[in-house]
Amino acid sequence: MTINWGFVGASWVAGKGMAPAVRAASNAKLFAVASRDADRSAALEPERVHATYDDLILDPDVDAVYISLANHLHCEWAVRALNAGKHVLCEKPLATSSDEARQMINAASDNDRLLVEAVWSRWHPRFARTVELVRSGSFGQIQSISSEFTFTGNFDNNYRLSPTLGGGSLLDVGPYQVHAWVALIKEISDISIVDFKRSVGPTGVDLTTKFSGTLNSTIDVSSVTSFEMAEKQSLTIAGDAGVIEFLEGQAFTSWNEASSLRIGDVVEHFEAVDPFTVMIQSMGERIAGGDAWLPSNRESLRVMEILEQVKAH
Repeated sequence: MTINWGFVGASWVAGKGMAPAVRAASNAKLFAVASRDADRSAALEPERVHATYDDLILDPDVDAVYISLANHLHCEWAVRALNAGKHVLCEKPLATSSDEARQMINAASDNDRLLVEAVWSRWHPRFARTVELVRSGSFGQIQSISSEFTFTGNFDNNYRLSPTLGGGSLLDVGPYQVHAWVALIKEISDISIVDFKRSVGPTGVDLTTKFSGTLNSTIDVSSVTSFEMAEKQSLTIAGDAGVIEFLEGQAFTSWNEASSLRIGDVVEHFEAVDPFTVMIQSMGERIAGGDAWLPSNRESLRVMEILEQVKAH
């Protein structure tokens, strides 16, 4: 079964990451694109260019919709697409609040359609290996998780710098880190923030958020998100029987590059892979009735709840 994909938005990620991934997947076709700029839509080389988002989601030949709009538009257009009977793959963060996330999840349930958050790092074989190791219990109980995702952003008229459009570093790169928590820990019942620092830019968004705390009263966590610090991605998980550390390759955005993982005293190496393609392939398999792994809506909701709690600190 070939899934006809429709892209709502023609962002950089849509053009550079997702369009090639759809073409590389064996079960997908880039069928339609709609954006504010018809030339940008056409540049992705779909079979159809639609003038409006509504035209695309009402196209009967579109099976699944990928949403790559500014964060504040995720809920509105995901719900519209789901209500139109389309499966939805939505860029991270899934929403700008847990209330919005619940609206989206309810719409997916009501229409019996898939809703998936496109945190593509979770499909990377290195990350899957880490989840396997931790859940096997070979590293004992998790004691701590520390992570960073920072870079210097040179944004111009970008939603990332607007509070009303869902901007800020926490919502932009925080989902990668919090998704690691929910993937590694079966149930996060509570989070207690011990130390918190935020740097707010002239437009009112957090340029940097640093915090540490505990999950479930026993697991120490620390996180750094930033648009103004030097580029760095890291992820280290310590258990009472050993440490797992991401080495070669970006910790969260390893894309078409070799990567490695330190597991105690052993280093495992992973060939270059495109997680975007794995994500598209997996979603297509589920749409066709297969059992490919996808992150659950429950996990995405929990991520949103945690981010919301941190943001409100």
